[in-house]
Amino acid sequence: MNTQVEIIPFSPALKEYIKTLNKEWLQKYFRVEEKDEIVLSNPQEEIIDKGGMIFYAKYNEEILGTVSLMKVDETTFELSKMAVSDKAQGLGIGNQLLVHCLAVAEENNIKKLFLYSNRILLPAIHLYEKFGFSEVSLGNVSYERADIKMEKIMT
Repeated sequence: MNTQVEIIPFSPALKEYIKTLNKEWLQKYFRVEEKDEIVLSNPQEEIIDKGGMIFYAKYNEEILGTVSLMKVDETTFELSKMAVSDKAQGLGIGNQLLVHCLAVAEENNIKKLFLYSNRILLPAIHLYEKFGFSEVSLGNVSYERADIKMEKIMT
């Protein structure tokens, strides 16, 4: 039995996991918005084909977490669609997904990562802060639930 968390890239065979994992937490805390439904139902077209990346956390042969890097331009990406199954909380999967995204950002010469979140998601906010994300002006945001924007300038 493999008890290591393995971070693996998107493949069409794993397409449904981004949707099921994200819907699980969205329905618990907020609601699934129209924009979520579009992106989560079409990850290939909405993220991959636009130059973005999707990663999954695999533990004991099960996909228990996911995160996306959505391309804004050559050097700016949105850290998005991060979700970890409730049954995997406490395994450090969110931590490992973030470490992986930061390494990928560095490898790909990405200069800035940003994300939208909500202040009620305190564990997530603390995790982002731990990795050097800091709050910036919210600006125009397309998600009802977003009340905080954070970014990290890569060095």
